Amino acid sequence: MIKVLKHLARIVFGLVFIFSGFVKGIDPLGSTYKFTDYFHAMGLDGLVWAAFPLGILLAFAEFAIGVAFLFNWRMRIFSWLGLLFMAFFTPLTLWVALKNPVTDCGCFGDALVISNWETFYKNLVFITLAIVVLLNRRWYAERVKTKAPMVLSLLTFVVYFGLVYYSYNHLPLIDFRPYKVGTNIPEAMSIPADAPQEEYENIFYYKNKNTGEVEKFTEENYPWQDTVNWAFDNMESNLIQEGYEPPIHDFRIETPDGENIIDFFIYDENYVFMLVAYDLFKTNTDQQAKINAMAGWASAQEYSFICLTSTLPDESQEFAEANQCNYEFFNCDEITLKTMIRSNPGLIAIKDGTIIGKWHYNDIPTPEEFMKEFGE
Repeated sequence: MIKVLKHLARIVFGLVFIFSGFVKGIDPLGSTYKFTDYFHAMGLDGLVWAAFPLGILLAFAEFAIGVAFLFNWRMRIFSWLGLLFMAFFTPLTLWVALKNPVTDCGCFGDALVISNWETFYKNLVFITLAIVVLLNRRWYAERVKTKAPMVLSLLTFVVYFGLVYYSYNHLPLIDFRPYKVGTNIPEAMSIPADAPQEEYENIFYYKNKNTGEVEKFTEENYPWQDTVNWAFDNMESNLIQEGYEPPIHDFRIETPDGENIIDFFIYDENYVFMLVAYDLFKTNTDQQAKINAMAGWASAQEYSFICLTSTLPDESQEFAEANQCNYEFFNCDEITLKTMIRSNPGLIAIKDGTIIGKWHYNDIPTPEEFMKEFGE
């Protein structure tokens, strides 16, 4: 029984680390954005440049530790690495839970979103598992009689880096975000009639006219009728239960005048092409000619082709003139655009409100390629 528990501690730790490293590894830009959020929250703006390499490194470190644990490879070394990893991140997640600088720690990327306190409690469990594994590291090593753990681990690393490379140069191998292909945007933005509503607790502060002291009351006992002895001073509302939040809740398409015209596009029964470029100053223009050709074809077919960006309208106009863009620019929140597609720019095709296709700028289709796949 003890032997089974020892192996179970190693395997569970390994599988969770593999999952965590994998889902972040195949979404390298998502990991970059999360590191950037942390740096801004901690006042370390000068380290934003390191967000991308750190995102790649952290994801691989988790994956490598998980693989070593799963295959029981070099446990004398990786058991220490696993414990050091948990010893660093457990206090960090406690700080995140207490201060709440970010709403989602990003431990499992977008694949599994858990609260900051749930993350901390999870880490308490896994630092315990790491200690168990460390204390038995020699026992694990003695069980290895062949080179199979080493071979399996190294082959897994090769496959992992291949998937990371592919995901960076195209799009994430698996899309865990709410704007994945097949999503109907109007449905994803709707709130069911029976959805839970936000609940608040109201706290009332009244000043005692006789003593001058301010006391705290709830909705059940506040002295609103006793105007002789009490005078209203202040009130605060505390959220005690969060309401239902639809998967897509912050998507707006705004004109330069600030008018939200999203309904014009998400209810269009024809094809709608949305070129997403969250920052035109950082956007890749290598495929601009191909994008312009696609936009020209869409216009000739009377399909909508627009660009969504967080860049200011005047700067968008300058970009359009410099790159001979033959499509309109509209404004959208930067975080929303980064969530929609992991490419700057990236192309999204919608029909009758449903996302039917997404392309990295390296994979922008020609009109012929698009119609071959989606033409009726």
